[in-house]
Amino acid sequence: MQDAESASNSKAGWIVFSLSLMMFLQFFAWGAWFASLSAAMDMKLLGAFIGGAYEAAPIAAIFAPLFLGLVADRLFSSERVMGVLMLIGGCIMLSLPGIAEEASVFANEMAENMRADGVYDADVFAERQQAENTSGKTLVWMILAYLLCYMPTLGLGNTIAFSNIPSQNDFPKIRVWGTIGWIVAGLTVGIFGWSSSYNIFWLGAGSSIALGALCFFLPHTPPPLKGKPMDIRSLFMVDAFALLKDFNFLVFAVCSTLICIPLAYYYGMTAPYLNQTGFSEPAATMTIGQMSEIIFMLLIPFFFRRLGVKVMILVGMACWVLRYALFAYGAPDQVTWMLLLAVALHGICYDFFFVTGFMYTDQKAPVAIRGQAQGLLVFLTQGVGMFFGYRIMAGGSLFGFIPLNLTFGSYGEQVKSTAYTEALGQARGESETVSFLESFTKMFSRSLPEGLDAGLLADAMMQWKNFWLSPAIMAAIIFVVFAVTFWDRTEKEPDAAEAAAAEPTPTDPAV
Repeated sequence: MQDAESASNSKAGWIVFSLSLMMFLQFFAWGAWFASLSAAMDMKLLGAFIGGAYEAAPIAAIFAPLFLGLVADRLFSSERVMGVLMLIGGCIMLSLPGIAEEASVFANEMAENMRADGVYDADVFAERQQAENTSGKTLVWMILAYLLCYMPTLGLGNTIAFSNIPSQNDFPKIRVWGTIGWIVAGLTVGIFGWSSSYNIFWLGAGSSIALGALCFFLPHTPPPLKGKPMDIRSLFMVDAFALLKDFNFLVFAVCSTLICIPLAYYYGMTAPYLNQTGFSEPAATMTIGQMSEIIFMLLIPFFFRRLGVKVMILVGMACWVLRYALFAYGAPDQVTWMLLLAVALHGICYDFFFVTGFMYTDQKAPVAIRGQAQGLLVFLTQGVGMFFGYRIMAGGSLFGFIPLNLTFGSYGEQVKSTAYTEALGQARGESETVSFLESFTKMFSRSLPEGLDAGLLADAMMQWKNFWLSPAIMAAIIFVVFAVTFWDRTEKEPDAAEAAAAEPTPTDPAV
């Protein structure tokens, strides 16, 4: 009897350990490259492709639910599908360093030739890059290919976890290792000095392959819908869309989608911005946001009971306005405390808006379609909202002829600091080997090298100020619209609210 109990405890311990390691590696593999990708591309003169690289994530997020509904949930065990996807993704990522290096060599040669001919112009350079840099375009397509493999694993990982734990209450202690994995990835990149290096792809590839191998040792999780007829209404969230007939839920859904437009600015451009203001390892610096996220996640039930849905969402939106204002007005003089506070606000920005939003959605949806409703919210935010956010952030277009370069006067204009970026890279020179303590301190402090052209610095920082004021204005407008039009007074019991706060919220890559 005792041996049986000991074996049972041992099996339960392995399940918790393996699922925790799965979450750790899953988000380590993403955080290893996603947070600092824009900084690496910016420093290597591939700024013209940053928008395309980042908008690959929402495109993949849009198609992930269809893949799960049509294939993964019906034909094969979840752990094997996840293992195969991560192994394929890891192999794809192994090709990225070489492709990225070829693209950067082409970009640098083009910049040198244009300057030698006396015809260099930032706008013309960006246009020629997008038209002529074949390796740069290939890099974007390969990043999309990787993310098409990765994005379905977010749902698969949750399915594996929930299918093998005794209670949903055990999920948070397993899921938190995903956040820890993202933080450790950022710190690792910072320690090795890789924030502006394509070595981030090697780190992402290695951890992806490691996760793929681990998946074949995870608890067996049969396809949950095997043998069941295809439910087209569920697959395309037909019943969830019917919730939009409720005016308050419509307002919430529209504002949730729109707020992801300024959110894309944070994910896509914070790393190069921090790098240009003197934080040489922005991947590590940005982990401050995830650290604050853990703290505020634990406080959600407390605030939910006392503030209610509307006030919490408004607080989250207000912090988004404040964050971008701090970025903007901290730029001219590179005020360290303003920049660090803006990053630290990420915990409130995400938790008070998105976690509260998932709780509100769970509250509004009938039990039978709660899964659909959560899927709809992910589709609108992580998919549609973020896609347009990255397009607008990069001054792109829709279908090639509908301009999406949204600006407010000069606010929101693209940052064209190629000359400053090159000067900064040359002034810093090659990274020196330093001790762990020196490296760790460097991650959370800023300094610009001596001899940097003051005129180039001032011009670049003024462009950044104008750039960040645009998402601040967007977030402020959405704040006012939501405050005026949303009047849902539905309340939730404290215990239920706490339970909802423990549900997985995969919309944020940093969670």
